[in-house]
Amino acid sequence: MANLTRFNLRDKGAEIWAGWSRPVRTVFVLAFIVLIGLMPFAASWGPTSFLNTPITSFQNVLVYPVGMFIMMALGLNIVVGKSGLLDLGYVAFFAIGAYTQGILSTLYGWNTWEIMPFGIGFAMVAGVILGLPALRLRGDYLAIITLGFGEIIRIVAINLSITGGPNGIPGIPNPPSIFGLKFDLMHPQNYFWLVVVMILLVVWMVRRFTVRRPGRAWEAIRQDEDAAELMGVPTFKYKIWAFVLGASVGGAAGVLYASKTLFISPDNFTLQVSILILACVVFGGMGNIWGVILGAVILGYLPDRIRFLSDARLLVFGAVLVIMMNLRPDGLLPRKKREKPLRAKAAE
Repeated sequence: MANLTRFNLRDKGAEIWAGWSRPVRTVFVLAFIVLIGLMPFAASWGPTSFLNTPITSFQNVLVYPVGMFIMMALGLNIVVGKSGLLDLGYVAFFAIGAYTQGILSTLYGWNTWEIMPFGIGFAMVAGVILGLPALRLRGDYLAIITLGFGEIIRIVAINLSITGGPNGIPGIPNPPSIFGLKFDLMHPQNYFWLVVVMILLVVWMVRRFTVRRPGRAWEAIRQDEDAAELMGVPTFKYKIWAFVLGASVGGAAGVLYASKTLFISPDNFTLQVSILILACVVFGGMGNIWGVILGAVILGYLPDRIRFLSDARLLVFGAVLVIMMNLRPDGLLPRKKREKPLRAKAAE
């Protein structure tokens, strides 16, 4: 049991990757991309038909909740995993993106590709508005502020006529075709490929920031914010950066979600969604991109797969979380362990 909790699969995978030659790495990456591209058809084959969930097809589950959960978890990971800031209102940015898509498409006739920059931009502005007062607080106080912000956005959506009030916004159009790919209910695999492209862009963005000054600043803030300030790191500036970048990913996910479901209402953006996305980050491994993706895949797919258990599925879902958090308190794929080697080197 102790060996299981200490074993870091992420570090082991990095060792294997470092031992491969460039051609082997290239073949592996290409094979992995092809495998991901074929995933929507996985449940079409007889022996793998069990992948379909009781209510909807495997293709639709791959888009939502799995694909959307991955996007949102990656965005929240910037705030929680990279910077160490507890955000319980992340669903607010998801809602802002979704309502931007719903309002601009139904009232003004804009298409999804025209709306996407505005959904991202409005979410980023909301991140600044939330971050300026909230990020002067820490710990539980920050969590309470962000939780309240998420509820405020939902309540505003309930009470505004332009958002459809509690009835929501129906009749949201699908995105127009691009490169001959149609995005409608008959072609869910195209939506999946679109979400995969968006996820790859988010991963690229996060990795670029992580290896540069913002990433180093986030790491310092996560380890010890007071020490980071004493070392001259403008902590408030980089915390705002984390909130804004995380919000942009949530806004993009909201735009795609609304264009896929064709209907949104305030009930789609409750606190439960924020908690579930946070669980994806913690379950997979805070700060590790691939761990967060794995956590989002499992926690996005599992509740739909065991839906036949009715209310008991929540008990099973909770039991899985409790067991795994006891066995792997740092998550399935925790961040790379660097602190121990550094301490050992300093002791020498």
